Amino acid sequence: MSGTPSPGRLWLIPTPLGEAADPRRCLPPDTVAIASRLHYFIAENARTARAFLKHLDLDRPIQQIEIRELSEHTPAAELPALLAPILAGQDAGLISEAGCPAVADPGAALVALAHHHRVPVHPLIGPSAILLALMASGMSGQSFAFVGYLPQQPEARLQAVRTLEQRSARSGETILMIETPYRNQAIFETLLSGLSGDCRLMVASSLSLPDQLIRTDRVAAWRNSPVQLARVPTVFGLIAPAQPATAPKDRERAQRRAAGRQR
Repeated sequence: MSGTPSPGRLWLIPTPLGEAADPRRCLPPDTVAIASRLHYFIAENARTARAFLKHLDLDRPIQQIEIRELSEHTPAAELPALLAPILAGQDAGLISEAGCPAVADPGAALVALAHHHRVPVHPLIGPSAILLALMASGMSGQSFAFVGYLPQQPEARLQAVRTLEQRSARSGETILMIETPYRNQAIFETLLSGLSGDCRLMVASSLSLPDQLIRTDRVAAWRNSPVQLARVPTVFGLIAPAQPATAPKDRERAQRRAAGRQR
């Protein structure tokens, strides 16, 4: 009797940050070579995945490549079926819409399931908009946090911005966030209205592409020369001025007041 087959490998394959970009200009040869020989892909969008694969030297016609979709709308109950070919021994590639899969991307759920089933997971080298933005920001790369999307409702979004500035002031962290491109201007205007003038704000759009925009400045300077942001993938970042350290005597007085309230 034959035993249970060893699982295949799940390759995490980065893609260019723009549909028109040639993968061979931004991906290492090894990443391109591995992607070119795979016959099964899980992608956020099958159409953009095919556009990416057409740039590669595939070892078979693209019509013979199987592509299944995994988006934010995919029910968790469908994940085992996506993993099943890998558990049967087939290698697979996980592709995001742009950049690194499983980072701010629904593919993370499949990676978690792969680990649960002891499937080998291999991340490959390629562009990450979040890291490229951090590199170019001039902000702290020693301590940073990516918080994803802010609330859609204006009041909740404004409160989130103020809370993030307070967090950055306490911790010295760079705070990074993204938004759906058609809401870029809304989050930008919320950042300008909600942050203090001395807070530094970064806008990084269309990273690695010909129309790239990267600018870091004090919020007060942004207010004096605001921009109209295009509806393109954008990373926002902020870092607040550090809060002054509390003097020892001030700390002692605060501790005494707190102790008095507890009696």
